Amino acid sequence: MTMQRDIKRSLASLIVLLAFASGLRAQDKEKVTVVDDEECGCELVFVDGIQTIERDGHFGFKREDGTVFVEPTYKYVGQFKNGFCVVYGDDMKCGIINRAGREVVPSKYDEATLPSEGMMRVREGSLWGFYDTTGHEVIKPQYRTVSDFCEGLAVVNDDSDSLKVLYGFIDRENRHVIPARFEYAWTFSEGYAVVKNYDRFGMIDRSGKEVIPCKYIGMLGMTDGRCFAFDAETELAAMFDKGMKQLTPFKYNEITYYSEGFFIARIGGHYTFLDRKGRERYGLYEELSGFMDGYSMVKRGGKYGIINRKGKTVLPIEYDNSGWRSMEYIYSENLAMVEKDGKYGFANKRGEIVIPIVYESAQHCTEGLIPVQKGGLWGFIDKEGNEVSPFVYSMASYFTWGRAEVVFNNVTYKINSQGECVKNCQSYPKEFVFNFKR
Repeated sequence: MTMQRDIKRSLASLIVLLAFASGLRAQDKEKVTVVDDEECGCELVFVDGIQTIERDGHFGFKREDGTVFVEPTYKYVGQFKNGFCVVYGDDMKCGIINRAGREVVPSKYDEATLPSEGMMRVREGSLWGFYDTTGHEVIKPQYRTVSDFCEGLAVVNDDSDSLKVLYGFIDRENRHVIPARFEYAWTFSEGYAVVKNYDRFGMIDRSGKEVIPCKYIGMLGMTDGRCFAFDAETELAAMFDKGMKQLTPFKYNEITYYSEGFFIARIGGHYTFLDRKGRERYGLYEELSGFMDGYSMVKRGGKYGIINRKGKTVLPIEYDNSGWRSMEYIYSENLAMVEKDGKYGFANKRGEIVIPIVYESAQHCTEGLIPVQKGGLWGFIDKEGNEVSPFVYSMASYFTWGRAEVVFNNVTYKINSQGECVKNCQSYPKEFVFNFKR
């Protein structure tokens, strides 16, 4: 059914947004620096002061002062996040190390996940359990399904022999604080969790009480004190507050995600913003992006522009924005990519074109540099529109952590922000350095 597909897309979009926002917050806490050599062929950046090293096909880690604190003994390694990293042995069993190099989860599990609220999930065969971040196995593998801990509780299913699989919630001491009596359950958010019974969705509080009965065909969990339920008869959604008061009629076909105080709601074939009071804001559009740093990409009459959080149009709705990137032409380093009649340029936050619309293609501005295409080849310009590199590449990426990838003569190289090659450099022309005019 179309409605069921919409619900799945809505749930997936919200989950992805929340995960993405959480990831950004975590990354913001990490110290990222860049060094000048890349002898091992691994990624060049130090994340939180730690870099991957490689020897004889095995990986370890060193610190910024060059101290190797994990010898290259692992077959594969992840990247450190918030002080922990997943590692794999030659037998492809995995564990987790901390930033001191100690295995807080031994490398004997089929799957392991980074901490959530100080607890790490591990899978041995088909059963899941938990370690804490000090390295203690606090819940031995015994559940067929577990979620991360959220607000002190995790969803589990241990009724594997039953014809009807049921889900409940445990605390960190493995106490079943909400018995397994639901067909499915999602993790807690803001004191409430979405549950499913008899193929219908509702919501419970931390005591397990149904605060919204399981009578809806879909539900979006609590986000900033608001949730949405899809009516079984009309297949349309309404907004509820944290007191379970209904704030809007059942009229929305889809709720995509939430950002900076606004949900995006679909009504038929058009989209609008919903504020936390359930009020529709700024009219109807053919497409909307979520707000990012106070700005949203919008589409109306087949053309694209940008509005701010007050609904004011800051970039006229007159640009083409063709292709799969159409909703991504949002501000990056105060410049928005614009497209008109197959050509690309950049506008500022006053809607003024500050880099002429003359390029055949372009990517976002990052770290003060912009990859653009001219005459069928790619090069780089700065934020003032000065061409700082030769146009010689068949492909060029935007810069991340001081590095970009370029393709020349069918070979992929990694360069720094001066245009100097730092990876796979044997045949890279040394004259391709950047010529900054500022």
